[in-house]
Amino acid sequence: MTSSTDAALRLAAPSMEHEREILDYRAETLAADGKHLHGSGGLDNLGVAEWLAHLERKARPETCPEGLVPDSTFLCVRGEDGAVVGMLNIRHTLNDYLLQYGGHIGYSIRPRERGKGYGKEQLRLGLAECKKLGITRALLTCDERNAASRRVIQSCGGVYEDTRTNPDGKRMERWWIVP
Repeated sequence: MTSSTDAALRLAAPSMEHEREILDYRAETLAADGKHLHGSGGLDNLGVAEWLAHLERKARPETCPEGLVPDSTFLCVRGEDGAVVGMLNIRHTLNDYLLQYGGHIGYSIRPRERGKGYGKEQLRLGLAECKKLGITRALLTCDERNAASRRVIQSCGGVYEDTRTNPDGKRMERWWIVP
């Protein structure tokens, strides 16, 4: 079994160069987790080219769709083989919904790569990106039933604030981390 210490991870901007890996990631994750891809910035229902155009619009305040906040989406790529092992989305600012339930960072690890330490390294890389964006305290949230995500947040220095029930009835833990 490969661990994150054996194969360095890096964050990469999504591009058509990664189309096959992106599609495989989406299919595997949706099959395992249902209809939502955490940290993908909207890949759930879009083709790759359409998704990339959507990400470009969302990245800039002047073109970000109404009701959303500017954000950056990254692929988490394993160095030894170029495999996409995760996705990470950083919201540059928080609207009221994100402040209550969503946070600055959303992320996921490909189902077959879970339990190998990649989540912690991906979040560590994401926090470095937050710092570059001037985010001095990053809010992360996780479903209170998601023990793996909680452990990742805690391992990166997360400080628990509280748990809130979102409009869908899910109880979301709120954690703060200084990047």
